[in-house]
Amino acid sequence: MYLTRVFSILLLLSLAVTTAVAQVATDQQTIQSSTTTVSPQVAAIVREVRHELVTMPYYGVFDWIEYEVQPDGTVILRGEVISPPDKKGRAEAAVKRVDGVTKIVNEIEVLPVSPSDDRLRLALHRTIYGFDSPLHRYGVGILNQIHIIVRNGRATLKGEVDSEADKQIAYMRARGVSGLFEVTNELRVRTETPR
Repeated sequence: MYLTRVFSILLLLSLAVTTAVAQVATDQQTIQSSTTTVSPQVAAIVREVRHELVTMPYYGVFDWIEYEVQPDGTVILRGEVISPPDKKGRAEAAVKRVDGVTKIVNEIEVLPVSPSDDRLRLALHRTIYGFDSPLHRYGVGILNQIHIIVRNGRATLKGEVDSEADKQIAYMRARGVSGLFEVTNELRVRTETPR
């Protein structure tokens, strides 16, 4: 039992490191402002926060981090990450290095350790990114565009895809994984060219 858990954790870590260095979708950047224009200082903070999160070690396909930059320089971090290592703390430390950040509110949730959820994560990864999948291209390279969040037997798909058809294919393939209670499709269809 113990060896199975250790093996599962090591396998998840190796997948996270080898298949995705980092992915924070550009459309997840939210700038709250009472005016319709964004100050150059806030725009610079947004770019730097994104850079820090994208280059954060161990952030992978089974994690999802969003952020919001407020006009006073406050950055709110949200999302779900698997552990180990301490990605919640690493994200906060990375954002602290950004000039102009005055405060960090860290609402990132660390998902509970669960061998059952680990099995589902691996099955979903094989189903969505496998060589026989029409979505295989989203997992090629270092950035995975479809993130797989699993909690208590329930999966959520997050990220960006090129078309509504790809969004539906991901959902249908995920629903076919045995043992899942529910699949929520929060994928967004890319409306513009990534920056």
